[in-house]
Amino acid sequence: MEKIETERLVLRNFRKNDAAGLLAYLQQPVASCFLSLALKDMSEAEAEAQKRSGDDGHIAVCLKESDRLIGDLFAVEDDDTFSVGWNFNPAFGGQGYAFEAATAMVAHLFTANAARRLYAYVEDNNTSSQRLCEKLGMRREGLFKEFISFKKDDKGVPIYENTMQYALLRKEWETARARM
Repeated sequence: MEKIETERLVLRNFRKNDAAGLLAYLQQPVASCFLSLALKDMSEAEAEAQKRSGDDGHIAVCLKESDRLIGDLFAVEDDDTFSVGWNFNPAFGGQGYAFEAATAMVAHLFTANAARRLYAYVEDNNTSSQRLCEKLGMRREGLFKEFISFKKDDKGVPIYENTMQYALLRKEWETARARM
């Protein structure tokens, strides 16, 4: 992917030396949807960073001043539609980095990639991602009751989560930008 710079961030392909930053937030993922990506140690983190380095759908989010990895975005393409999402190191939360990075990714997808529609799935207990979707101008399209399970209870029974779908059309994004 082409590198994208914002005021404080650089969005780029992953590199092997991003392993430590990746391990910092994937050793114990906060959002349950990322539990399957949990990393045990540095060797797993190095392998994951290497794997992601060849995939334009996974975008490393780094501090511009130090190139330190603080999170990632994803954009999975299906024709003119992209499934989007984000995962950030909680140590960098509350500083607007996720919004800054996601705003740049949305703009890139609509302009450079000619996306028609973006959508995101968010668990109903993940209020910070819900707020981010809404701040990006995405609208809530629906709620899927007991949609997916990422973990099991003590007896091995799946715990199903309710999941919301948010979406944004290019024409909605363009209209909102024209008002700014």
